[in-house]
Amino acid sequence: MQPPVNIILADDHTLFADGIRSLLEQTPYITVQGIASNGQVLIEMLQRHQPDLAILDISMPVLNGLEVTKIIRKDMPHIRTIILSSYSDPHLISLSRSYGADGYLMKTCNQYDLLQTITRVVRGESCFPQLPRIQEAEIDHSFREFNLTRRELEILHLINQQFTNQQIATHLYLSIYTVETHRKNIMQKLQLKSPAALTRFLLEKGL
Repeated sequence: MQPPVNIILADDHTLFADGIRSLLEQTPYITVQGIASNGQVLIEMLQRHQPDLAILDISMPVLNGLEVTKIIRKDMPHIRTIILSSYSDPHLISLSRSYGADGYLMKTCNQYDLLQTITRVVRGESCFPQLPRIQEAEIDHSFREFNLTRRELEILHLINQQFTNQQIATHLYLSIYTVETHRKNIMQKLQLKSPAALTRFLLEKGL
């Protein structure tokens, strides 16, 4: 028999959070103790309720999912954590693991994958997508001659995945101005004049 699991959800998109809650509450052994709309509220709810598991959006206001995960790992290590994200970017998955998350799920996952991940994480396992890093390595090798920095290579990797400047800023926790500056430096080093030229250049490189 499956032991009871107490969960707190955190997501600033109310409709999405309510949908997850509705799915989970169809499972007899799961109790959703509450929904937090931002990272600070989540910390307060975790301290008050002491659940088995926190499922949190990576892009919450006040304190984002990674910042909260770091606090949980330090101050409430008995609480397991699963990060929710709209993106399957390898860098973001690696970052979540390094901050102490126990699992990582796409927001597009189905109910079966959600419940399986919860079961495994509560049992003490780690549960992260196995994503190939070949493309990132290929970019690193192909652009070595242009003396791009590690950060510029990260941004180039995201550009190649069709990320906008705002999405890059969100996922690397940079300001939009910093991303624009890096992007300008990349264009200068590659001697390109427009985003369309960069797209063609990436295609010519076979990436």
